[in-house]
Amino acid sequence: MNQTIRPYLSRLEDLFSFSPVDAQTVVARFQEDMRRSLDGRASSLQMLPSYVGRPTGAEQGCFLALDLGGTNLRVLAVRLDGRGKAEITAVNRLAVPESVMRGSGEALFDFLAEGVAVFLEEHRLDRKQHRDLAFTFSFPVAQSAVNAGVLLNWTKGFTAAGVAGQNVVALFSDALRRKRIEEVSVTALVNDTVGTLAAKSYADPSCDMGVILGTGTNACYPEKNGRSAQGRFPQSRQEMILNLEWGNFDKLDANACDQALDRITLNPGRQRMEKMVSGMYIGELVRMILLDMTDRGILLEERHKPVLAGEQSVSSEHMSLTARGKDLFAAIGIPDASDRDRDAAARVCRIVSRRSARIVGAALAAVVAWMDASLEQKHTIAIDGALFEKYPGYPENMRSVLEELFARRADRISLCPTSDGSGIGAAIIAAVASSGREQDPAASRKQTRKNR
Repeated sequence: MNQTIRPYLSRLEDLFSFSPVDAQTVVARFQEDMRRSLDGRASSLQMLPSYVGRPTGAEQGCFLALDLGGTNLRVLAVRLDGRGKAEITAVNRLAVPESVMRGSGEALFDFLAEGVAVFLEEHRLDRKQHRDLAFTFSFPVAQSAVNAGVLLNWTKGFTAAGVAGQNVVALFSDALRRKRIEEVSVTALVNDTVGTLAAKSYADPSCDMGVILGTGTNACYPEKNGRSAQGRFPQSRQEMILNLEWGNFDKLDANACDQALDRITLNPGRQRMEKMVSGMYIGELVRMILLDMTDRGILLEERHKPVLAGEQSVSSEHMSLTARGKDLFAAIGIPDASDRDRDAAARVCRIVSRRSARIVGAALAAVVAWMDASLEQKHTIAIDGALFEKYPGYPENMRSVLEELFARRADRISLCPTSDGSGIGAAIIAAVASSGREQDPAASRKQTRKNR
């Protein structure tokens, strides 16, 4: 590596450093935003109520889940044995046609209901047996009960008319009735983070955080009743899972690279933590740094610039290749980069990914310490997402922050990969909610009238 690249990378190391003191500062700022949100004051953390608590592990029976995560639809049956074991007994997968994504809202929900009808028929499930269904709906929703939530706006290419501003559970329930599927009730509307927590905590009572760490990032945890001053516990219960929406946390110190990235995004000024952490954005940070190095004449050649000029041409998956000793440049269409250039790219990826993981580690520490300031108990954190599961060294960089902050007490925190919160976890949430105590009374009364 020549003398020109070395000082650049040294400055980059400083620019992306995240020291133990920085981590302590973030913990304090994060907890202050948690406190402000719970008190009803302005905060970058939304702390959205899920209207449901953690499972006990004793829930049992067969529950359905419908997962609309984008262009694909899944319908699942999940059996809970009442002893902490959950098993998918049947699953169907369907592609959502573009015409359905962009047609009428009624057509979209009729498509979902038809997916349930086909599932029941193909798997020969008894149509006389009542079944509770959890609806995983991965779009921005303002939830008002465990079985009620209003779509704020469509994302991911959906534009179905007449849905924004409406209760999506009511729309789905109406579609089920139109298809004469009387035996299925939508008892829970589920966020994938909450589902991740439920999927792990069903078998492990020490699990008290759910985290998404992939293309995007988010987290949830169970808040104790009595700490909230704003009536977030409408039912008499000891705890409720709160969705932090921590991707929007904005008390991190952004450097010049972060600011440049923020300016070219569709939502400048928002989702600040997500833009410093998640898989959707850290590849862009690396791309912009490599392009800057090329513009300065210290990396690659002029003819290579068009590849790096394309937004999203570098992904977190490409970055992870360098942690395995592979060639990032070959993966993005520059097969003739020099060894010096490849080594420089690998170091840039290491710098950016390490900061990402360390920020997450500090955010985890903030939430765990909020729940248990002295770390007297064991805390298991359920984590779903490719950054955690597939990026070599990423979990270790997260844990290093926990060890710096908590020393030996960090051993009481376990980071556990947990998949399919949108399926298994959602079904578990349906089981938790199925008693009816968590339900929206207005929705329940409306459903009763329809069934008469």
